[in-house]
Amino acid sequence: MIGPPGSGKTMLSQRIPTILPEPVFEEALQTTRIYSAVGLLGRNGSVMAVRPFRSPHHTVSDAGLIGGGAIPRPGEVSLAHNGVLFLDELPEFRKNVLEVLRQPLEDGEVTISRAQLAVTFPARFMLVAAMNPCPCGYRGDPKHLCSCTRQSIQRYWSKISGPLLDRIDIHIEVPSIEWRDLTAVIDGESSETIRQRVNRARKIQLNRLSSAGLFSNAQMRSAFLKKHCRLGSDSMKFLEKAVEKLGLSARAYHRILKISRTIADLEGAPDIQSPHVAEAIQYRSLDRRHD
Repeated sequence: MIGPPGSGKTMLSQRIPTILPEPVFEEALQTTRIYSAVGLLGRNGSVMAVRPFRSPHHTVSDAGLIGGGAIPRPGEVSLAHNGVLFLDELPEFRKNVLEVLRQPLEDGEVTISRAQLAVTFPARFMLVAAMNPCPCGYRGDPKHLCSCTRQSIQRYWSKISGPLLDRIDIHIEVPSIEWRDLTAVIDGESSETIRQRVNRARKIQLNRLSSAGLFSNAQMRSAFLKKHCRLGSDSMKFLEKAVEKLGLSARAYHRILKISRTIADLEGAPDIQSPHVAEAIQYRSLDRRHD
């Protein structure tokens, strides 16, 4: 999420666990084993039925994030397994720390090697990151003057590598909050209502993928994409134009397919339609940056 200070990025991130699907028993058991290994399970030692939410500070080391030590221990990415890893002020993290995220984001696990042993910890999490559009935070804000130079903005964005951004499924811009929106009484959906819709979509995905030991569309590999993310001719032409115009990578193309499939599942649609693909492409805002 990219937006100026005070636009609600952190609050939105902290609310995500309230709408995530309830963990199946296998997921809860996996999470419990990790927390038990590091002594964070608590006194009762019961199975963790709630998805974890981890929010390390930007001063965290690569060992703290990925795991390590003389006797390897799980890091934040493993403690967030089956839950959310939230990185606030993403460019403030050291670049070498961010780069070690690439393996767990791609493989869903992290391997720590030592002279006499190598240990692999599970690390399949939802990465949620928030950042300002520039160092001062007000680039593009109609009510505040941005004080950043073009060079400082480029340095700010260069802290996040293209390969890492390519592995983040959804990029969205969060605008500043207008006064009328701040004071308005809006009767929106509750988290519980949204979660019910998410649970229905997850049930569809479990029925589709559980035979392969998968829980969600995000875990699909190429063979499953070809089987479950088939597009009609109109949708395929639309996506082809987007790939050519935006210069999307093969990874971004596959992620758009997965997001399209999930949008269709949330609507209860059996097939992916053009509006689902169009919405998924809109969630790749950083692929449209030209500065």
